[in-house]
Amino acid sequence: MHIIGPLASELIAEAVVAMEFGASAEDIARICHAHPSLSEAMKEAALAVDKRSLNS
Repeated sequence: MHIIGPLASELIAEAVVAMEFGASAEDIARICHAHPSLSEAMKEAALAVDKRSLNS
């Protein structure tokens, strides 16, 4: 996983949890993310794996 940007540190915690539990992109896509929030980017990226992103 690569996270780049000025607020990347806010997404690292979610990425670490996903990696620790062996979550797939589908698992991350099914997690409820607050709106509006930066963590929604993680969900959008997971949905984009199967070309299902909500906000292109």
